[in-house]
Amino acid sequence: MTYATVTGTAIEEAADWLRKGHLVAFPTETVYGLGGNALHADTVVRIFETKERPLYNPLIVHVAQVDEARALVRQWPNGLDILTNTFWPGPLTLLLERNQLVPDLVTAGLDRVAIRIPDHPMALALIRACGFPLAAPSANLFSRISPTTAEHVRNQLEGRIPYILDGGPCTVGLESTIIGLQDGRWCIYRQGAVTAPDLEAFVGKVHTALPTPSPVAPGLLPMHYAPRTRLEFGPLPPGDPRLRSPRTGLLRFDRRLPGISAVQVILAPDSSLHTAARELYAALHQLDSLPLDLILAEPVPEEGLGRAINDRLQRAAGTNIPAGPRNQE
Repeated sequence: MTYATVTGTAIEEAADWLRKGHLVAFPTETVYGLGGNALHADTVVRIFETKERPLYNPLIVHVAQVDEARALVRQWPNGLDILTNTFWPGPLTLLLERNQLVPDLVTAGLDRVAIRIPDHPMALALIRACGFPLAAPSANLFSRISPTTAEHVRNQLEGRIPYILDGGPCTVGLESTIIGLQDGRWCIYRQGAVTAPDLEAFVGKVHTALPTPSPVAPGLLPMHYAPRTRLEFGPLPPGDPRLRSPRTGLLRFDRRLPGISAVQVILAPDSSLHTAARELYAALHQLDSLPLDLILAEPVPEEGLGRAINDRLQRAAGTNIPAGPRNQE
């Protein structure tokens, strides 16, 4: 089906489309989501088809209050209340054992479902207006750059969905942290805006989840968040000859390199990792819109939010991260 895609701020109009089984893009504090009724398998199939997303890649379910999350799971582990009281609404996703209400398609047939409460007034109002939870991966084509503005969504999904709910630029700009219990230990499955030290202040030691052959949570595929232009990620050697070309893009943390012809985009002139996270996808969209042959992305400082930013850039390049502190708990 082809739609005349409308961008607007009418929550009731967006909810009406969702109640009829269609999909709507909506803002969260992290990125824009492509939402549909999480409890209807036919609608969930439409999410995968619209994004061209493989069925083995699970989705996150968005709810508006904790009781709605409890209604979707078999058990509520000890220690969970302190996490939800502290970090919800917010960019933290919990991986919990699902019950029969959650269709197999949402979890790619796995036993656990990813759930969070987004920290955006439009997202919360939309979920409440619908009266059901929204399964919502990022509102972009599979493996492409995540959207942090309504314009980013329209550039990729125009004609594929009827409505884009415009809530302005996302304030966090980076997907949520995903955590769950693995062998009785709290583990991070995906790095995000809530860091391990943030969590450890409330639940003690937090580990890095062991890798698995197929994704057990959203956003774990080795090639993800990628521009159409080829991207390479890693430290650049001094005098790299590729920087002499005006058809090379260079993504840096907080300062420009002098004396080069490459197109430079700086993530955080204020040297703030929060700024870098917020601007990451907008910067990638900007570079991807230019007539470039190559994008070179340098790592940001490997601390706090920097770990999540570097994770996204590594996946955008589809490469392995060099051995070092990143790979340690």
